[in-house]
Amino acid sequence: MKETPESSRRGFLKKLGTASAAVAIGSNVFARDTKTGLFTYLKRTDSFSANDRINIALIGAGGQGSSDTETALQIPGIKLVAVCDLYDGRLADAKKRWGADIFTTKVYKEILARPDVDAVIIGTPDFWHQTISVDAMHAGKHVYCEKPMVHAITEGPAIIKAQKETGKVYQVGSQGVSSLGNEKAKELLKAGAIGQLNYAEGFWARRGAVEVWEYPIPADASPQTVDWETYISNTVKRPFDEKRFFRWRNYVDYGTGMAGDLFVHLFSSLHFITGSLGPQKVYASGGLRFWHDGREVPDVLLGTFDYGETTVHPAFNLSLRCNFVDGTSGTTYLRLVGSEGAMDITWDDVVLKRNKTFQNDDPFYAEKMRNAGPGAVERKHMLPPEEITYAAEKGYLGGPYDHFTNFFNAIRSGGKVVEDATFGYRAAAPALLCNDSYFKNEAMHWDPENMVVVKKG
Repeated sequence: MKETPESSRRGFLKKLGTASAAVAIGSNVFARDTKTGLFTYLKRTDSFSANDRINIALIGAGGQGSSDTETALQIPGIKLVAVCDLYDGRLADAKKRWGADIFTTKVYKEILARPDVDAVIIGTPDFWHQTISVDAMHAGKHVYCEKPMVHAITEGPAIIKAQKETGKVYQVGSQGVSSLGNEKAKELLKAGAIGQLNYAEGFWARRGAVEVWEYPIPADASPQTVDWETYISNTVKRPFDEKRFFRWRNYVDYGTGMAGDLFVHLFSSLHFITGSLGPQKVYASGGLRFWHDGREVPDVLLGTFDYGETTVHPAFNLSLRCNFVDGTSGTTYLRLVGSEGAMDITWDDVVLKRNKTFQNDDPFYAEKMRNAGPGAVERKHMLPPEEITYAAEKGYLGGPYDHFTNFFNAIRSGGKVVEDATFGYRAAAPALLCNDSYFKNEAMHWDPENMVVVKKG
């Protein structure tokens, strides 16, 4: 018999009641009972084979690309054989970090021509993602591409087409998608833990200079150490500008601002957890409030998104905000709110809060109800929510490690990844439309199933 949302909800409530009772009598169903509620550990039990070695290459050896490579190399059977970057200093650092024997170049096509490279990590600025992704797959390489998958809303179809034509594994690097936290949230939502979803929100707060893209610029940055002409060869031609190379996220020709850097993580997680294909309407507002350093993108951004009803989820609304001038540094990664509770979700844990109602025990109100006569509806009142924390057990290697494990397992087994080109485009599109809405000062409309912009009016 097919499970309905109501039967799933009843099953969850039954399990919740059993677990609560078990904790009360000292059972080990949950790890411990805390003052804030119940607590249980999340475990990763997936196994993978390291029998077949996979040789990887890095294209774009900046901070994120290098971090991705370090994570990938933690997985048994992975070897780095080549690195490409347009700045001499990063190529020299790559040899110091990963060995003098690795091949280095400023020409990414030399990486793709190497027969010993099985897969590439693309950690370049956003405006090079489409070109290198397509070229890499057609060169026979599997691809792990940093988020957002594309720099412009028009670029997604080409990557989806290349993946279908070549059959190569393509994973977009919104690393939290594969995390224990996301997996548990997906399970809880399906089980009816928060009732019917009606609202979701996320908030990123930053303040430090490096956090807000004031990346350090090397003292030797110059046209002699940076291949500037290659860098701008597929965009607007300009004289050499070290800020536009090393602090590229601040400029619309190269990056995608707050929405592409941070909102896209939340879209990826939300879509994985809910099974959604994306919103239908996007509206954004914000401004440049503090970081008057020549950047072309806002440092405060608010986005609102309308998700329509589908066969897998009810209609709901999403609110996202990012503040680079935040003095409190408080961040909510993702919160889902339903008719019976809410979940706060990170890559490493989920905090579930459920409201409980009990009969009113106010004598004054009880007397009023008796005087009202038969037929009066007895009032109930809200008590503090019941809280359950699901946290990754000690030693958990994190969402990025899981995401790369998913990628390499798919290569070894011929299987699928959680965030392929189609998924990645559906996560990137609302982020890019958020930017379009901000700069055009108008709502943007999107068909998430067919992945096309809808013209209104």
